[in-house]
Amino acid sequence: MNFFIRKEKKEDYKITEEVVKEAFTNEEYSDQSEHRLVASLRNSDEFIPDLSLVALHRDKIIGHILLSKIFIVKGEKSIESLALAPVSVLPNYQNKGVGQSLIQKSLEVAEKLNFDSVIVMGHSEYYPKFGFKKASNWGIKAPFEVPDEFLMAIELKKNALDKTSGIIQYSDAFLNEKFIYLSF
Repeated sequence: MNFFIRKEKKEDYKITEEVVKEAFTNEEYSDQSEHRLVASLRNSDEFIPDLSLVALHRDKIIGHILLSKIFIVKGEKSIESLALAPVSVLPNYQNKGVGQSLIQKSLEVAEKLNFDSVIVMGHSEYYPKFGFKKASNWGIKAPFEVPDEFLMAIELKKNALDKTSGIIQYSDAFLNEKFIYLSF
C-alpha cells in the first residue's frame, strides 16, 4: 500500500480528530477521548506543530501521530523530553506499516529538531522494536501508577538520559482529559 507522511495542517484538524476517534473506537485500554486529547494538546504550550504528522493514502488521512513537550523533574532539576501520544491509524489501514512509519518519521523529525529523548506508554512488545526501553532503566517514573513494562523511553542522542531521573511532568492537556493515556 502506498502512503506518504507530512506535517499536519490546520485545515486537517477536524479530519485528524475523526481519524483518532475512529482508531480508538474498539481499543480495550481506551476511554475514547484521545481525539479530545489531540485537540487540547494543540492548544497547549507543549504543542510542536512539526511533530504532529499525518499519513495519507490517495489524499485521505489514514493516520496521525503527535509528540509534545514534557519534562522529567527531580527536585529543582528539569529535563525537557517528548511524549509520544497518541499514534492513530484507521482500522482498515492497521497492520500495514502506517503506524510504524509514523513512529519512525516522528523520531527522525524530533532528532532533527534537537530533542534528546521520547517517552511512551504502550505495548511492551511493540515499542522496543523502535529502540524504546523501560524508562525505569534511567529512574524515570510516571506521576501515576503504571506497570513498569508499559512506560518506555528512547534516547535520540547517545547517552542523553544517562544523568536523568525523576517524575514525568505531562502537559495539563493530559490531565484535563481525566484519563491515563496508553499509546496502544
